[in-house]
Amino acid sequence: MAIRFTRRRVLATLAILAVAGALGGAVALRVAKKGAESDGLRAKAPPTLEFAAADLTAVEMRPLSRWLAVSGALQPVRQAVIKARVSGEVRKVEVREGEPVREGQAVARFDTADLDARVAERLGAYESAKAQLALAEKTRAMNVRLLNEKFISQNAFDGTESSLSVAQGSVKSAEAQLRLAQNARRDATVAAPLSGIVAKRHVQPGEKVAFDAPLLTIVDLRDLELAANVPAVDVPEIKVGMPVELAVDGYGDRRFGGRIERINPTTEPGTRSILVFVGLPNADAALKSGMFASGRIGLASSAPVPTLPLGAVRTEAGQSYVWTVDDGKLSRRLVTLGRRDDEAGRVEIRTPLPAGAPVLAARFDNLKEGAPALVKSPSSSSNATSPRPAGAARPAG
Repeated sequence: MAIRFTRRRVLATLAILAVAGALGGAVALRVAKKGAESDGLRAKAPPTLEFAAADLTAVEMRPLSRWLAVSGALQPVRQAVIKARVSGEVRKVEVREGEPVREGQAVARFDTADLDARVAERLGAYESAKAQLALAEKTRAMNVRLLNEKFISQNAFDGTESSLSVAQGSVKSAEAQLRLAQNARRDATVAAPLSGIVAKRHVQPGEKVAFDAPLLTIVDLRDLELAANVPAVDVPEIKVGMPVELAVDGYGDRRFGGRIERINPTTEPGTRSILVFVGLPNADAALKSGMFASGRIGLASSAPVPTLPLGAVRTEAGQSYVWTVDDGKLSRRLVTLGRRDDEAGRVEIRTPLPAGAPVLAARFDNLKEGAPALVKSPSSSSNATSPRPAGAARPAG
């Protein structure tokens, strides 16, 4: 009996130990599994990005330089379209496009056969009228003596006086007709009204043209001007004589200096803009008529406004935004931009941002909203030894 009892106790003890071992193994397996899961989550968590003080900026109140853009086609200040002052056949055109001409130089000639005949006709009529006037004057002189001697009546003398007046009028009319014919004969030789360059020849020798038909276009390229539309609200800040720097298509980085010569007193119909004329000296004739020029007029600086460096602002899909560090996380904030000062490299920010919020001043790749971010103090950043590649933030730790 004693031996049997002992064997039962041993078996019971072994059973208890087996159950306890199974329970312990299950608990250990669960603990190990939880540890592995936590390690996996820790491995998937994004790293904390470090930004040095040089990577950050903040909104600053600064005045911005103001510029008013102007653009348009260049036109010569002095130009002329020479038109025919007589009708007839063009006998000769003395110049071609691109050739220089002097004021008063003969540039075209008409056939003068008909004009010479007309001058001769008018001259004959004038001489005839003068002869009639001479006869009328002699008749009057004789009738004066006869009237004084009572040989003719007053009525007869008045008729003589009337004939003399008619003869005098005929002479004046014939003289005027002769001058018109002589002027037409003189206009058959066309002279340049100004010095310049022939821009266009409208006729060829042998063509018959009517009165007032265009013959030649002459331009003087020594002085050009640009007519630009500017908003009426900006006109009070524009004054005659203000300098304007212009860039002209085809001349690369070369700049041409001009000045405001005239300001139109009225707005353009249907718009709220006013024409401003910018004069541009062109002594070397490097610029040509019709070239497109663009530039800007420097206005007074604005009052201080919230600004950021241009590099801190990104634009994507037509939206402008900045990256800020808020409570240890990256935040993408949409902003509305105002005036831009390219010389100072800053732009107006019209959307309020948190006071003192660090803003990423440079462009970084692969940034995500809500990613952990750390701003390093200047002392810790100065102790860093490994360089950080451009456009990439350094993971912390």
